[in-house]
Amino acid sequence: MNTSTLTPRTTAADDKSAAKGSVTKPGWFLVSPSVLLLLVWMIVPLGMTIYFSLIRYNLLNPGENEFVGLENFEFFVTDAGFLPGAMNTLLLVGSVLAISVILGVLISALLEATEFFGRGIVRVLLISPFFIMPTVSALIWKNLIFHPVSGILAWVWKLFGAQPIDWLANFPMLSIIIIVSWQWLPFAILILMTAMQSLDQEQKEAARLDGAGPIAIFWHLTLPHLARPIAVVVMIETIFLLSVFAEIFTTTNGGPGFASTNLAYLIYNQALLQFDVGMASAGGLIAVVIANIAAIILVRMIGKNLTDKS
Repeated sequence: MNTSTLTPRTTAADDKSAAKGSVTKPGWFLVSPSVLLLLVWMIVPLGMTIYFSLIRYNLLNPGENEFVGLENFEFFVTDAGFLPGAMNTLLLVGSVLAISVILGVLISALLEATEFFGRGIVRVLLISPFFIMPTVSALIWKNLIFHPVSGILAWVWKLFGAQPIDWLANFPMLSIIIIVSWQWLPFAILILMTAMQSLDQEQKEAARLDGAGPIAIFWHLTLPHLARPIAVVVMIETIFLLSVFAEIFTTTNGGPGFASTNLAYLIYNQALLQFDVGMASAGGLIAVVIANIAAIILVRMIGKNLTDKS
């Protein structure tokens, strides 16, 4: 008797689904405590923020907890600092991204294409500012570089007979952009330089044999290869740049006026300087919504980029 007719046939899909089912159940069982802890870690602060955003809660009158609905959101959006804060946030994010990506690509390409003694040390020095705490880097720029009396730039200005400039007072937003760019440019260099090292050198050699120059090779080979790393740099930096605070707090305190105030500093101002926790909570939720919208757009852009390149 042919036993093959009695034995039910199992396909590869059935074996795969059975194996997946056997692995998924214990997998979820082991991961569930971490997921539950993460949800509690996120939901509790979010729930408290939503609660405070719906009541009138001021630290000077903690006993007054009147429900006001969406009034705090209305007051925050119509506050005198909201539009300058939103515009400064967009200006800061866009400027730092442009500086990081453009200079990151150029510096990474230059390091990859040039052979010289001590190149490894130069790479380490270029990456090192990323590991300095934001408060420390802001203090360095404020007291050692931008200071109108004892700063390095003031010494250079005096050397040429010019009047030193108080950068933080006259150009506050530009100063913040320079400080934040100095801190985040090494991150872009690190990602892009690593990506360049994975570029197939045979393609470059073939292009050179066909008569392509350095600019043509960079434009047609290097830049397309860096599309994915650039997208990753843009996404990660955008998420962090939307919440820049330490650099502004340490150097300009958001001033003069609202000249260097972003949304993160405006929320701090409402909560701990004006003691209006309700309005600050509403502003925090608005900032979270803006950050999530930006993250979703960037993730979709990166996903489309990966799909098109694959």
